[in-house]
Amino acid sequence: MATHTDHTPELLAYAREISLRDDPVLADLRELNAQLPGGSSLQVLAEEGQLLALLVQLTGAARVLEIGTFTGYSTLCMARALSPGGQVVTCELNPKWIEIAASYWDRAGVSDRITPRVGDARDTLAGLREEHGEGGFDLVFVDADKARYPEYYEASLHLVRPGGLIVLDNTLFFGRVADPAATGPDTCAVRDLNKLLRDDDRVDLSLLVMADGITLVRKRTPDWTFVSRSGQ
Repeated sequence: MATHTDHTPELLAYAREISLRDDPVLADLRELNAQLPGGSSLQVLAEEGQLLALLVQLTGAARVLEIGTFTGYSTLCMARALSPGGQVVTCELNPKWIEIAASYWDRAGVSDRITPRVGDARDTLAGLREEHGEGGFDLVFVDADKARYPEYYEASLHLVRPGGLIVLDNTLFFGRVADPAATGPDTCAVRDLNKLLRDDDRVDLSLLVMADGITLVRKRTPDWTFVSRSGQ
């Protein structure tokens, strides 16, 4: 069937009831975020957190990089799913969010699997490249300031290993990417990134039409031969 199901509130509620595996730590953190200014829009959906954990497990990731921590919900989900001895390096500009996140990481028993890096992500990513070299991470999750998404993507492509996965959040950006009248810097940056991804022969990709748009990007291995859409 080629049609797309209409995601009514009732259907979304059903999907959450039938598939979400929740626990008190995650539920409490979501409740806290809902009380923060803009918190509901900044936090990933519970279903997305569960998807991120599954992606970490499927890839067997031992080293995960996260760009944009907020209060650490997605960090927690991914840290729980790590292979033995794995680490999540999470980048955040605001130390206040790390302070909040740390208490929930402690409650969940995953603090030893998480290394926060506070500061401008561009500086942090440059430092990580020097520290770990090319391909030092198995999976990268990008959920930070949208105006710099193209920069974060390019840095992530250097930091993730061949065959590794980059997950980019908010690639539909509240639907504004499809509105020609929407010309804000964040919208334009996400729109530019989406076009770049479509035409980038270094990667394979799939844009999932869930939450606010989640794009999965697999870095191709060096021996993969690209065939253009024209077949040339």
